[in-house]
Amino acid sequence: MSEQPGLSDQYRDSSPWPLFVALGIVLTEFGVFFGGMFIPVGVGGIILLEGTVVGILREAGYTVTLWKTALGVGALFTAAGIGMLAFSTQSSEFNLYTRGVAVAAGGAVALLSSGGLYAWEFNDAERFQ
Repeated sequence: MSEQPGLSDQYRDSSPWPLFVALGIVLTEFGVFFGGMFIPVGVGGIILLEGTVVGILREAGYTVTLWKTALGVGALFTAAGIGMLAFSTQSSEFNLYTRGVAVAAGGAVALLSSGGLYAWEFNDAERFQ
């Protein structure tokens, strides 16, 4: 009988990603809730959340390159933010303007960073072969 039931020798390390997911969500909500001068905190939380999603997908082996994933995640977040802004202008009941700005700005930063990741990966192409 095993001394430590439920533990596997295959997985020795725990993943750091849940901490960053939680921190990204908290920072995003903090920036959106307080608004005003705290909106950049919300944008930073969105960027942290996007980077975490890209890291999780890369670590799990679902993607080979970082830039394509960052481009896709950035496009999704930008589209969601623009959708929130459009919905906020149409509806007087739901004010999603601050949240839409934070999500769209974070998505735009992820779109821009995918270009930097593209340049970084292809300058260091021998590392991936």
